[in-house]
Amino acid sequence: MPRFFTLLLLLATFKLSAQVPSLSSSEIFQNIKKLNVVGSVLYIAAHPDDENTLMLSYLSKDQMVRTGYLSLTRGDGGQNLIGAEQGYNIGVIRTQELLAARRIDGAQQFFSRAYDFGFSKTREETLNFWDKDKVQGDVVWMIRKFQPDVIITRFPPDPRAGHGHHQTSAYLAEEGFKLAADPNSYPDQLKFVKPWQAKRLVWNSYTPNFTNNKPSEEKLPYISIEIGGYNNILGKSYTEIAAESRSQHRSQGFGSSPQRGSRTDYFLHKEGTQAEKGLFDGVDISWKRVKGSEKVQALVTQTIKSFVVSKPSASIPDLLKINAELNRLDSSNIYVKAKKEEVKDLIIQCAGLWFETNPNDFSAAAGDKAPVRISVVKRSDYPVKLVSLKFTGKDNDSLTNINLETNNLYNVPVIANLPATLKISQPYWLEKPLEKGIFQIDNQQDIGYPENRPETKTTFTFEIGGQTLAITRSWIYKFADPAEGEIYRPFEIRPAVTANIAEPVYIFPSADAKTVSIIVQAQHEKVKGSIKLQLPAGWKSVPESAEFNLNNKYQQQYVAFVVTPPAGNQEISVKAIATVDGKRYDKSIRTIAYRHIPSQTIFPVAEAKLAKIDVKTTAKNIGYIAGAGDDGPTALRQMDCQVTMLGEAGLSKDLSIYDVIVVGVRAYNTEDYLPNYQEKLMEYVKNGGTMVVQYTIPGQKVKQIGPYNIELGRERVTEEDAEMRLLIPDSPILNFPNKITEKDFQGWIQERGLYYAQNWDKENYKAIFSANDKGETPKDGGMLYAQYGKGHYIYTGLSFFRELPAGVTGAYRLFANMISVGKK
Repeated sequence: MPRFFTLLLLLATFKLSAQVPSLSSSEIFQNIKKLNVVGSVLYIAAHPDDENTLMLSYLSKDQMVRTGYLSLTRGDGGQNLIGAEQGYNIGVIRTQELLAARRIDGAQQFFSRAYDFGFSKTREETLNFWDKDKVQGDVVWMIRKFQPDVIITRFPPDPRAGHGHHQTSAYLAEEGFKLAADPNSYPDQLKFVKPWQAKRLVWNSYTPNFTNNKPSEEKLPYISIEIGGYNNILGKSYTEIAAESRSQHRSQGFGSSPQRGSRTDYFLHKEGTQAEKGLFDGVDISWKRVKGSEKVQALVTQTIKSFVVSKPSASIPDLLKINAELNRLDSSNIYVKAKKEEVKDLIIQCAGLWFETNPNDFSAAAGDKAPVRISVVKRSDYPVKLVSLKFTGKDNDSLTNINLETNNLYNVPVIANLPATLKISQPYWLEKPLEKGIFQIDNQQDIGYPENRPETKTTFTFEIGGQTLAITRSWIYKFADPAEGEIYRPFEIRPAVTANIAEPVYIFPSADAKTVSIIVQAQHEKVKGSIKLQLPAGWKSVPESAEFNLNNKYQQQYVAFVVTPPAGNQEISVKAIATVDGKRYDKSIRTIAYRHIPSQTIFPVAEAKLAKIDVKTTAKNIGYIAGAGDDGPTALRQMDCQVTMLGEAGLSKDLSIYDVIVVGVRAYNTEDYLPNYQEKLMEYVKNGGTMVVQYTIPGQKVKQIGPYNIELGRERVTEEDAEMRLLIPDSPILNFPNKITEKDFQGWIQERGLYYAQNWDKENYKAIFSANDKGETPKDGGMLYAQYGKGHYIYTGLSFFRELPAGVTGAYRLFANMISVGKK
């Protein structure tokens, strides 16, 4: 089975005890205390994992203010330690990792429309790629929408921040601080929000992972705050909470142990009114800031004093009084709205109410009938009536008026008629193609949301103490795994049929035809139609179209098209189009399944790149040591190479059968067994083998990754169109079997390379290329070549792991030369 299709068969094993977990008494008490705090902070940075999780934990759980984290991007340009996903696929993973982190540290998560295009060295380069006006507008929008009293940036707006995205996040935050208060700035937003002036903006200028320590000059306007305290109610220090939160960024390898004990952070004044002692100097974060709320504050104080740990339901009468008073206040006030939601949740938690809607399958198509089970249980002795249920697929309320008995589970099986107008569960920011580094989002009010708002949902209406509370929750599928227990998975709306092309890239090194395989999958029962490849003139497929007939949901049918390229070289994008009952479908399906996040299904356009190019290789039998986030074997097979994956067992056998051994990206950082075989690999090279090592991060598990000394660094060339100067024009790497020219470096994506060698044995290693970003000195460590004994060794930091899956044809030609260097 093609490698891509195996993803379609995976079920996520995301372990979650419930869709909305029940809180312990101590957590309920913590949240009741939070009702008495009326203030907010917005933390702003560039990427997932940029945030100071300790600061967020302290703000949310010690200061108990509304805390938000605005990440300008979803981390789409980041590397991937756990799989091969890149681009918006890794962005989807990192979005869920951020949401998992926020569930732990208590902050809310927001995003702008900016796409993470990879490492950038300057603010100017970043804003040249992004649509500055739109990203700036998103920052202004979130400030106006969230209405923070204090804005905190993670970085400075200058080169001290390192990454150009980091610099830009601080720059846009400082500009946004002023623009958000100006009614003439982004006036179209004022249909939904109002101008907002935060009290101050500060730079969180010191954390253990950031190099800017305590400001050395006492004249600098900064304050210091101890944030490493211990929360007796929760039984954890904020450093412990923060480490657990930060460890959710598993795709980036950010698992961390808590550093218990005191911890001081420093905050440098940047905009607004300067603070003298604390972040909220001059800001009243009590109920006094809300007109007419005196009774609310008194009731909250009383509720805190009378809380009974062994019986949270005893607080329900007081919470109902608070709710009634909140309903008398100005409903447009952001704090009134926020506290009403907090109080509603506290009443539900104190009543021991658990309720959810579970479809009997994890997906359906719009227009289908979907059997679902609605479940409700009350686990306290406080009287609660289930007044009504309203769910997707039923226009009118289903009146129940059930007096819920204590600890009696009520199951309501229903058949929902899903509207034909339901949108597929495509992440909303991926519905349209990127444009100038920006996700295209039409609805202003969608901007900022971390994920889709649910299309399928149930509204539960309860009567508690004479008050009516309506709570809407999304549907969620669950099942029992024999090893893991209860597993939850988001419910999906899918197109009626999907088509996946087996490979993202097909390379035609000659005029010979290649088979392009497609898997057609039904997403509901009885799907019958035809499928074809949308090819331009000069390309031919046999057959031109094929029929499919799928009786069962999820049934798959393989269709093979024999595609013949034109005589001349040409690169095209081919789309698979399925037709069912006169309606065209052009979506593929990809389910991203990892245990630490809920499964995520996306629906990219069903397309692939086809390239008729001149590429030759004389190495055919390749051993490949897999790294992290590396899809090199697929590209090698496209060049008609035979690839054998070499794990520990493979390395223990005879290596001389391989023309070349390729080491995947970061394998020397991730594979514990490699040190045991390094001597054998060097002996393989010495005896006549060829070894190609792709980029490795400093701190590798093997002290010396090559036959001679190489010291790795963190230098990179981020400008994907940077000039590639040939240092040894007659090198076989540049001439055999393909003549490498300037044309082969056109169309590269994201960067030239990363983690270049910074020092090496210059007698034995020859640098092949020199390149640099604008305004920087040349960097020659992107590809080093050495002869060792009878064999050949190459270290390269060039980003083949990005270029090959993207179908960059020049990268194929250069890689073909690298693996062929020993087979002239």
